[in-house]
Amino acid sequence: MRGIASWFFVSGVIYVSIGMIFGIWMSASGDHTLAPAHAHLNLVGWVTMALFGIYYHLVPAAAQGRLPTLHFALATVGVWLMFPGIILALQGKTELLAVLGSLATLLSMLLFLVIVLMKASSSAANSMMGTAPAE
Repeated sequence: MRGIASWFFVSGVIYVSIGMIFGIWMSASGDHTLAPAHAHLNLVGWVTMALFGIYYHLVPAAAQGRLPTLHFALATVGVWLMFPGIILALQGKTELLAVLGSLATLLSMLLFLVIVLMKASSSAANSMMGTAPAE
């Protein structure tokens, strides 16, 4: 695994490690009020980032160009804002970071959809023309 696929996958492993430490801390303290932040870090940070990495690894042609790099940046900003933002929201301080992180995460997912559809469209066109996909 190389390039953008590796960036996504390694980031996911880092986020799930942080999520596990956070979960252990919550368990040890007996205070589970921040469980929604823990869950979002594990789901958005680990599962989503890892799935993006697996897709780019399996479809290397989709990992080419600037869009995947922009996708990684948006997804990363989303996690970095959402996780502390949910903590702040649960503490009654502010929801701004959670909202901004959620929007960045949504934009990253919509960009991923565009990337997947563009790749699917080019693969379909290659298939119709009898040429091999550029993977």
